[in-house]
Amino acid sequence: MRLRLITLIGLMVALVPASADASKSGTTIKDCDVCPELVIVRAGNFMMGSNDFRPDEKPVRKVTIGAPLAVGKFEVTFAEWDACVADGGCSHKPGDEGWGRGKRPVINVPWTDITKQYLPWLSRKSGKTYRLLTEAEWEYVQRAGTTSRYSWREKIGKGNAVCDGCGSRWDNKQTAPVGSFEANAFGLHDLHGNVWEWVQDCYKDSYRGAPTDGSAVTTGKCEGRVLRGGSWDFYPRWLRASARRTFGPGYRDNNVGFRVVRMLTP
Repeated sequence: MRLRLITLIGLMVALVPASADASKSGTTIKDCDVCPELVIVRAGNFMMGSNDFRPDEKPVRKVTIGAPLAVGKFEVTFAEWDACVADGGCSHKPGDEGWGRGKRPVINVPWTDITKQYLPWLSRKSGKTYRLLTEAEWEYVQRAGTTSRYSWREKIGKGNAVCDGCGSRWDNKQTAPVGSFEANAFGLHDLHGNVWEWVQDCYKDSYRGAPTDGSAVTTGKCEGRVLRGGSWDFYPRWLRASARRTFGPGYRDNNVGFRVVRMLTP
């Protein structure tokens, strides 16, 4: 009986995953009433960049994301940003161009307001540490295990996103409410099109010497920060998984928003 009990205990221990967070990959969490919904994405590695297009997407290199992440299921919405304004955490109430607020992605928000106001406020409200994704993390979660130009296939197709030529009713007119298109294999929406998304990194014109551990590029003067994903008024080629753009941290426009991430405790 004692031997059998020890055997059963050993079996139970063996069934406990090394990382409880990793075992929840694909599930959703919400840290507070006004917090964005998050999806847990497993750790992994991928080939970042492309040798077929713009020089700043080269050279292709293997990048390892060493720990699971809790990534915004959607782009941050007007409702979520407006909650920060109402609570005194954000000083700027961005305009919506007359397209509506609520579940539409917040636009006209600069990198500086996001990193100095919204993310610190969200971290205080939730008791967790929120930040922007690094550029490597962003491409990893957008690709979601694929190697094609888009997470669904090589061609843009029709009705998979909103852009100038994506075949949606919002094309080259305005943003779409978040979640209007199917999620990728990681359970995340709108990583192609809708709005460009700010990431942490300083822009460099190539990946020469860039980190391979998923961390952000922070060296240099950082006159420009990186944006990813394309938008409602850009052509499909800008929605490619490897496509990049840069603007100064104070830049704001009606095709620019962001997505949040927080680390998970191993």
